[in-house]
Amino acid sequence: MHHLAMIMDGNRRWARENKLEALSLGHKEGMESIKRSIKFCLDKNIKYLSLYTFSLENFRRGEKEKKYLFDSLNNYLREHLEEFIEKEVRLRFVGDRDYFPSIVVDRINEAEEKTKNLEKLCVNFLFCYGSKQEIIHAAKKVAKKVKDGDLDINEIDEDSFRKEMWMNGAPDPDVIVRTGKTLRISNFLLFQAAYSEFIFLDCYWPEVDEAVLQMCVDRFYEVKRNFGR
Repeated sequence: MHHLAMIMDGNRRWARENKLEALSLGHKEGMESIKRSIKFCLDKNIKYLSLYTFSLENFRRGEKEKKYLFDSLNNYLREHLEEFIEKEVRLRFVGDRDYFPSIVVDRINEAEEKTKNLEKLCVNFLFCYGSKQEIIHAAKKVAKKVKDGDLDINEIDEDSFRKEMWMNGAPDPDVIVRTGKTLRISNFLLFQAAYSEFIFLDCYWPEVDEAVLQMCVDRFYEVKRNFGR
């Protein structure tokens, strides 16, 4: 397996079901699952990990919760950046940068710059991300190239289109895993998921540990992938 992608759903419901007073404690425990997932990929030599961190639809949430999430990301990068560098982990933030909150922009830019040449694992944080928006963004970029005479319309193909996408540079995910007891993919990597295997888990994101991750990998290798043949 080269690329594991995960829709991290259920932090708030996990907190409610565990009768925690603050829903933020669900997000806090979810951060531990992120750490476990990164360690798992390093241990298993999986080269790409994509995490659905914050969707464009998530901007509908309350200001208090959004501030907590952005502050948590800021603190996480500040506390762990040197550890990522030491472990040769590249960090990318994939999404509509027009929506990136100012509170985290400097920290994100620093993390990407300092890790851009690291190759043991690439972690894509899909942040302020929506797949429909990604496809529209790429279509506009391709259309502008055609309009400006930089690309012949007959030369438009999958490769030229991919080059304009936010996820350019990463292979398509082998497996997309969703937690949260929900059977949908919620505007996540629609273009890239054409041949991905899907695994929907009957648990919440804070409950994801090494055993759960290993089960997902094992299920992937049990599937015979014919790609139409």
